[in-house]
Amino acid sequence: MGKLLKGLFSRSGEGTTERLLQYSTLYFMLYVVTGYLAKYFEKVLGMGGNTYTVYNTIGGLFICNAVVLVWGWYKFKSSDYTKLLGVRMPREFLYIIPSGICTAVIIPTTTLMYVLPISVMVAMIIMRASVIIISRIIDTIQIAQGILHKKVYWEENVAVVFALAAVFIKFYFVHASDFDFLHNVAAMTILGSYLGAYTIRIYIFNYYKNTRKKDAIYDTNGYFAVEQITSSLAIIIAGAILFFSVNLSTAAPSSFGFQFKDSLVHIPAHWGAAIMSGLPFGISAFFSVFLFMFKGRTATFAGLVNRLTSLMAGTASTLFVWWLIAGQKPPKGDDWLALAAILIAIFFMGKGERKRAAELALNRELEAAPAKA
Repeated sequence: MGKLLKGLFSRSGEGTTERLLQYSTLYFMLYVVTGYLAKYFEKVLGMGGNTYTVYNTIGGLFICNAVVLVWGWYKFKSSDYTKLLGVRMPREFLYIIPSGICTAVIIPTTTLMYVLPISVMVAMIIMRASVIIISRIIDTIQIAQGILHKKVYWEENVAVVFALAAVFIKFYFVHASDFDFLHNVAAMTILGSYLGAYTIRIYIFNYYKNTRKKDAIYDTNGYFAVEQITSSLAIIIAGAILFFSVNLSTAAPSSFGFQFKDSLVHIPAHWGAAIMSGLPFGISAFFSVFLFMFKGRTATFAGLVNRLTSLMAGTASTLFVWWLIAGQKPPKGDDWLALAAILIAIFFMGKGERKRAAELALNRELEAAPAKA
C-alpha cells in the first residue's frame, strides 16, 4: 500500500506504471464527481435529462478547448509532414481529424441511447462491453497487419473475461421486453453509429501509438487537442443545424430535437451551475484519451483500464449519492458482485502490467521521471 501511495504522488515518466496509476486515479475521481453531479441536478435541483446534458456538455467542451488553446497543445508536434490541397501539415492529421469526427458522433449517440426505446441498463451494458470487446479485436487486427508488435498477455485475456462478467452480471436483471429496440430502425441506426465510431476511433488511437518509431515524437497532448477541436467544431455545426431545423410547435416533446432546442430557447434556472458541472466531465475526457493512448500498452489493456475505472467510479458515485442525497438507494447486490469481478480483473491486469513494465524497461521504451526543479 505504501508503494502504491508513493507512486500516486511522485513524479513519473511517460509510459511508466506510476503515471498509469496517476491517470487512472484522476479519471476515477473526476468520473465519481461527474456521476454524483448528474444525480444531484436531477434529484435536488430538478434539472435532468437532455436539458442537463446540453448545458453539461457546453461546460465540458469549453474547458477542453480552453486548455488546448491556452496551453498551446494545438501546436501538434510531428516529425512527418505532408501536403493536402497545397497546405503543409503533419501527416497524422489525415487520421486524427477523422478520429475527432468519430468523437463528435460518439457524444450525441451516447445521449440518444439513453432516450430512445432502450432500457438504461441495456444501454450501459452495450456501451461498456463494446469498448472492451472492440479493444481486444483491434489488437488482433493490428497484430495481423504487422502494426502491433507486442503480444496480448494471457493475464490481459483473463482480465477481459472477468471485466465482461462484471458488465454482463446486469443481464440477470434485464427483461425480455428491454430488447424490443432490436426491431426499431432508429435505435439500431444510433447503436450502429455509436459502435462504428468507437471502433474507428480506438483503431486510430492504436494506429498512432503503434506506428511511432523509437525516435518519433509521441504527442498525446497534441493528439487530444486536434481531435477535440475537430469534434467541437463538428458538434457545434451539427447542433446549429438541429436547432434551426426543429419547429417546437410541431415536433414531438419526447424527441431529442425538441428537448435540445427547448433547453436553449427556454433557459433553465440553473443553467450556469449546469455549465460549471461540465468542468469535471470535460477534464475527465483528457484522462480517458490518455489512458486509451497510454504508451507501450495494448488496446486490450488500455481499454480495460479505461472501462474498469469508470465502472468502479459508477459504484462509488452511487454510494455518494446514497450518503449525501436523501431518499436515494444504495448500490444493489449485483453492483457489489460486479465490483468483485472488477477487482479480480484488476488483479490479473496488475500481473500483466508488471510483465509489460519489465518488457518496456528492457527495450528502453520508458522515459525517466522529470528532474525536480
